[in-house]
Amino acid sequence: MVGLVIVSHSQKLAEGVRDLAAQMAAEVPIAVAGGTGDERIGTDANKIIAGIKEVYSEDGVLIIFDLGSAYLNAEMAIEFLEDEMKEKTEIIDVAFVEGTVMAAVLSSVGKKRQEMKEELKELCVGKMP
Repeated sequence: MVGLVIVSHSQKLAEGVRDLAAQMAAEVPIAVAGGTGDERIGTDANKIIAGIKEVYSEDGVLIIFDLGSAYLNAEMAIEFLEDEMKEKTEIIDVAFVEGTVMAAVLSSVGKKRQEMKEELKELCVGKMP
C-alpha cells in the first residue's frame, strides 16, 4: 500500500487533513509533517524525512504539500534518503485536501504509485515548478 506524507506549514492543518483522509481510508499509512521543529508555522525537512520513514514500504510514498516552500523542503528531504527510498518517494501537485483524500482512497484500493499519479492529475493545481 502506498504511504502518504502530508506536508503543511501548520501542524494542526496537516493533522486535520490526515484525520479527514483516514475517515475514508483508515488502513492507509499517513504521516504528517506540519510546522517547524519548534512548533512555529513553516516546514521542516527533518519532519518530512521522519514522515517518509514512518509510512515507507516497497510500494513507495507520495508526498502532498500545501504551499511552495513545503515543496522545496520536501525536495530537500528526498535528497537525504537512501537511494532505494529516494526512487520510491515522489512529490505530487494536487489540491491539498481533495488530493489527500483521493490519494488515500486510491491507495486503499491497491492502486500503485504510477496509477495514483495518473488519476490524481485532474486535481493538479500548478504548485510545482
